[in-house]
Amino acid sequence: DGRFLRTVPNAPEDFHGFVIRRQPDGEFIYGARLRGQTVIKMTLDGTVVLTIPASSIPDDFKVRNARSGQLGVLLTGVEVGPNGDIYATDGYASDFVHRFDRTGKYLSSFGGRKEPYSFNTLHKIALDTRFQPARLIATDRANNRVVHLSLDGQFLGVVASNLLLPAALAISGDTVFVGELTGRVTVLDKAGAVVAHLGANTEPGVGGNKMPPEQWRTGFFVAPHGVAFNPRGDLFVAEFSAFGRVHRFNKQ
Repeated sequence: DGRFLRTVPNAPEDFHGFVIRRQPDGEFIYGARLRGQTVIKMTLDGTVVLTIPASSIPDDFKVRNARSGQLGVLLTGVEVGPNGDIYATDGYASDFVHRFDRTGKYLSSFGGRKEPYSFNTLHKIALDTRFQPARLIATDRANNRVVHLSLDGQFLGVVASNLLLPAALAISGDTVFVGELTGRVTVLDKAGAVVAHLGANTEPGVGGNKMPPEQWRTGFFVAPHGVAFNPRGDLFVAEFSAFGRVHRFNKQ
């Protein structure tokens, strides 16, 4: 309901994406650090139990920083597979997905900008259990599409295209809710067809993070950047905003 409860100690300030997942030994936060170039696993009370550094990733999958000249990554999203494997998207650098086992051991990298992937800002990723075996679903933001990948990295196809800079997604039942940076959330069915659009906004300033609160309108998005659900199925959408803003849409 929006009441502040607490701050999680030790949570990095540069988490660009995180998920909370239950494992056999407890419930954990998995997060991707944008500038820190690490993936972190921590308990809900803030105890860091695993850190995966960028040095675990082969240099062949890194991009050289124009200013520093150093090879690195800019991680934007993270997800956990059914067997505990950890997937991190390098959405602001190489557009590769990096896969690690549950202990943090590097396994592989897949994706990138070449065929058959042709990614351009592979921003966020999620586990899609609507299919068997489970697969990955991801927002290929600058290509305005959502795509499917197998858990071992095969390109399975385009779920939906002609979106408005899809930045994040979450699955509820048989539908996927896609937060589009340019002021909209699109609801897709299992086949990828559009079911509905929520909060569509075409005002000046949509898609950026500078629109002041006095220009906000209830129920209309400015720049959706994160999507999540509570157990009841209510939708939460976080925005890319200098002021901070989260929407809640209750399930009817």
